[in-house]
Amino acid sequence: MTDTFPALKISPSVYWVGAIDWSLRDFHGYSTLRGTTYNAYLIMAEKITLIDTVKASFRDELLARIASVIPPDKIDYIVSNHSEKDHTGALPEIIKIVRPDKVFASTNGVKALSEHFHLDQELTAVKDGERISLGNTDLAFYETKMLHWPDSMFTFLNKDGILFSQDAFGMHLATSQRFADQIEESIILEEGSKYFANILLPYSNLVTNLLEKVGKLGLNIQIIAPDHGPIWRKDLAKILALYSGWAEQKPTRKAVVAYATMWESTAVMARAIGEGLTDGGAIVKLMALSADHRSGIITELLDAGALLVGSPTINGNIFPTMVDLLYYIKGLKRMNLCGAAFGSYGWSGEAVAQMNSLLQEMKVELVSEGIKSRYVPTKEALEECYSLGLKVAKRLEEVCGG
Repeated sequence: MTDTFPALKISPSVYWVGAIDWSLRDFHGYSTLRGTTYNAYLIMAEKITLIDTVKASFRDELLARIASVIPPDKIDYIVSNHSEKDHTGALPEIIKIVRPDKVFASTNGVKALSEHFHLDQELTAVKDGERISLGNTDLAFYETKMLHWPDSMFTFLNKDGILFSQDAFGMHLATSQRFADQIEESIILEEGSKYFANILLPYSNLVTNLLEKVGKLGLNIQIIAPDHGPIWRKDLAKILALYSGWAEQKPTRKAVVAYATMWESTAVMARAIGEGLTDGGAIVKLMALSADHRSGIITELLDAGALLVGSPTINGNIFPTMVDLLYYIKGLKRMNLCGAAFGSYGWSGEAVAQMNSLLQEMKVELVSEGIKSRYVPTKEALEECYSLGLKVAKRLEEVCGG
């Protein structure tokens, strides 16, 4: 067993002992087409310490990787940086097997773990900036509340310069390579941006504050070890700069046109709008809800400046997949967008007004009152759609500059 699932040494005193979930395709509504990893780390100090655990179903894999280095019952401490069950599902069983002297978590983490698992083990709360000794080195803890849960915190290992960053700087990516520099850069950018857009986007201002805080702490960070995806050991400035840029939510001259359609009338309108946007100088991404997942659409919006949404009217309402998308985007709080609504209808046509209302709730600047076309759009209706595309492109040019 220990030969089958070996640990991987990532620094002089730290091993990766996590698990690879090759088959995960959905993470509470977020499409994870490349699977994920649940990263856990074993610190071989005088006080042997385990940083985080794994999803419950991967408990044996975690134990096997630990056992390839030391017997699991030799672990003295466990640190829980984040209480979500993809990192703590195995924790109750690990505690029973390891019988650690102490289990550390943030104050909110202690509360969350207690309410999740009703543990017999006493948990030790650590404060922001607190340090604990591991004998020949120490750990420092830094609260990162709401990045992305109230309990979240970072742990820093001084001796090896490793920042254990829980869900920050991670991504859902199952791979046999453990380090970001071993993976194709385009994949890193795609999955990193998708993770930020679907998990951390609502907390962008907190990300900015966190980056400033980490900078002021003056930590000698050599490695960033997140709880999902690859480990950062080279060019750390790259991921920090990406996070800083994504958190700005600065608009660009890119427009996302997302639409649902029943008999292709709304689809034709979307294409006409797309042509107007293109001819107006915008970069266009047309996304049909029958083909594109909501988590992919919000990822495209991460570096966009406009959102245009199209839906037919069905039973006096917006088409269900468009309702799903709009509420998903609303919850993720993408700011600094302009846009408009459009759609075909048969006899009532409420969808455009309803979409306008939701866009306004999302603080999207409406460039138009929207376009409604009865049944199949006429040549005049498509010209109006084209003109809407031109109008949005012009507004993007005004906002972003030439």
